[in-house]
Amino acid sequence: MTNAMSLVPRAARRHRVSQSIWLLCSVALLSGLAAAQDRTQAPPTPTDVKPGSITLDDVPYPYAVSYLPMTLYGQDVRMAYMDVAPEGQANGRTVVLFHGMNFFGEYWAGTIDVLRKQGFRVVVPDQIGFGRSSKPIIPYNFHDMALNSRKLLQHLGISKAAIVGHSMGGMLAARFAASYPDMTERAVIYDPIGLTDPRWSRPWRSTDESYKDTLGWTYQSIYQGIARYFVQGWKPEYEKYVRIHYAWTLSGDWPRFAMVRTLVQQMVYVDPVVYDWPHIKVKTLVLGGEKDGPDFPARAKYIADTIPGAEMVLIPNVGHVPHFEAPDLFYKALLKFLNEPATPAPRTAPTVH
Repeated sequence: MTNAMSLVPRAARRHRVSQSIWLLCSVALLSGLAAAQDRTQAPPTPTDVKPGSITLDDVPYPYAVSYLPMTLYGQDVRMAYMDVAPEGQANGRTVVLFHGMNFFGEYWAGTIDVLRKQGFRVVVPDQIGFGRSSKPIIPYNFHDMALNSRKLLQHLGISKAAIVGHSMGGMLAARFAASYPDMTERAVIYDPIGLTDPRWSRPWRSTDESYKDTLGWTYQSIYQGIARYFVQGWKPEYEKYVRIHYAWTLSGDWPRFAMVRTLVQQMVYVDPVVYDWPHIKVKTLVLGGEKDGPDFPARAKYIADTIPGAEMVLIPNVGHVPHFEAPDLFYKALLKFLNEPATPAPRTAPTVH
């Protein structure tokens, strides 16, 4: 019996195959463009968002929040933190989680649960100027943040801890590890920002000019700022952080808090940590999403090469917040490193599968 396909002229078959390939490529291209559009085009401003507390009194945290009073630049402030005991058998070790610029301790909820089930005590501070901590107008810098974190650990009777810092917290983890090696058991610099010294690539913008921009935040600008973190598409649970940020702009405290936000954003410019990396002597992992910006893999490798004996792990097909986009792969890499012997491991650059 003759195959029906053989009755079709060969040239016509090639044409149909070419059309099919073109159609599949077009669909793939349109899907990619739609995904990119989803990340860049914000939805309309919601009408049900109410003015929000700049100290997140209206945002539930996964565990009880305590406060450490301190004085900074003559102002009485308090530093919020969660101190979470291990679940079951304790392993005698502590992990400290430093949050990013656009987040706060609450977003570590899943990570806390994973770590405490492994026997770790987990301490999660909100840095001054963030989360439930005070919002003073002061000259923010990583030296103060590292010192405040050290004071918190001393207050809690913790002499040594593994330090994990994400995004801005990755910069802080570098400063803490370089400044206080005696208190740093090991360090994880996780999708850090501040990958270069920006002072030589772009001019300084005055605080007043930057403040005007911050005051003008809209729901759309906030959405676009957060949506760029995710490469696997927008999920409903991410919207919570856009709504929290937008709720601040509706508060009567926003003009003052906008200045705080301006100052902490400028901190990345005025206080680079690129010169801290070679001074980190503790066991270190540089961890991040492979698609956290086009230059991130190369810059992450540079950080790992600069820190003596550092390891590097890139998680494929995720962006700036792998513990949201690919939690299983993130926790696999994190726990592997935390459970390794304390001696520095040979430098490597694997990809998690």
